[in-house]
Amino acid sequence: VAVVTPEGSLFTDSTSKMTTRLRKNRKKRGHVSAGNGRIGKHRKHPGGRGNAGGQHHHRIMMDKYHPGYFGKVGMRYFHLNKNKYHCPVINLDKIWTLVGEEARVEASKDTATAPVIDVTNHGFFKVLGKGQLPAQPLVVRAKFVSKLAEKKIKDVGGAVQLVA
Repeated sequence: VAVVTPEGSLFTDSTSKMTTRLRKNRKKRGHVSAGNGRIGKHRKHPGGRGNAGGQHHHRIMMDKYHPGYFGKVGMRYFHLNKNKYHCPVINLDKIWTLVGEEARVEASKDTATAPVIDVTNHGFFKVLGKGQLPAQPLVVRAKFVSKLAEKKIKDVGGAVQLVA
């Protein structure tokens, strides 16, 4: 039975089941083993439950379809702190998107002053040198800067400041 709640959502209550007359088992009536064979018999868990026998009687299946499932790889690292290696990167071609196109156009009018883009405020730690920069100076503040990025920033008349 379908019920509409006051919020308007439609759900079926737990008493509604599949109609008995539509079940596959109605066609099997009168056929002794109901499609499961006389010899093998329909028993509960003949191969074991779940992933049982992965190294024994189901080994061929595991080796064929799931190679490398068993065993270890690499060295153990006790008390691994992921934040030690947390270093999100941004490329130069995306660096102006942090302050927006309007800010870039505004800064291009007066090239005597360069806008400061602090990438750490936007969640990035490292600046990489992919892409081209528009020919206007800017000051980039970051924890890490690649050699290529630094060269490209300086080529457009900008500067790099390293922050802790």
